[in-house]
Amino acid sequence: MFKVLFSLCLIVMPLETIAAGNKTVNPKVKLETEKGDIIIELYAAKAPVTVDSFIKHVNNYHYDGLIFHRVIKNFMIQTGGFTFDFTPRESDRPTIINESSNGLKNRRGSIAMARTSAPDSAQAQFFINHSNNGFLDTKGDQIGYAVFGQVVNGMRTVDAIANLPTGNFSMYQNVPIEPIRILSARLMNPDSWVALEEPKPAKPAFERPVPVK
Repeated sequence: MFKVLFSLCLIVMPLETIAAGNKTVNPKVKLETEKGDIIIELYAAKAPVTVDSFIKHVNNYHYDGLIFHRVIKNFMIQTGGFTFDFTPRESDRPTIINESSNGLKNRRGSIAMARTSAPDSAQAQFFINHSNNGFLDTKGDQIGYAVFGQVVNGMRTVDAIANLPTGNFSMYQNVPIEPIRILSARLMNPDSWVALEEPKPAKPAFERPVPVK
């Protein structure tokens, strides 16, 4: 009887190991802020282009030193574009396609790309939903805001930032009176992510003239 049980264990253990090995591990990014840490799990299978662009911004240290420049309690907190004195930090990456039809919803704790009225204008700025914001989701012909991850640790920090007193600064509204910086943004598990190939520059649509020597 003991020999039979021992043989079964030898069979079951490798199967469990294989199952564990096949489990998808999502990339996670840690935002160290002046109010505490926020850990975000990214859903590359649902939003591959958005996650790829976000991680490349992280790896280029784009977010280090930037502030949460727009904060609205019970709505969202936004970052990714300005330093403490509202000096813009422009992205060196191209805009990306809108992946808001991926089935992910703008619910409390989800992370989504900020953009202009143009659907495919997202670049580096993003926001964390402080409440369930279903009106930001894609519905019919209305193109939404692409969700690509979820806060898995640090909602107390999100709440602390969302509860900050805000005011106006120059042309900007809903600016925290106390600037809260992202001290660092780092990919916690680099082995979980494979970078997408960079788009090749478009070929010129005309023949360039050759100078006469």
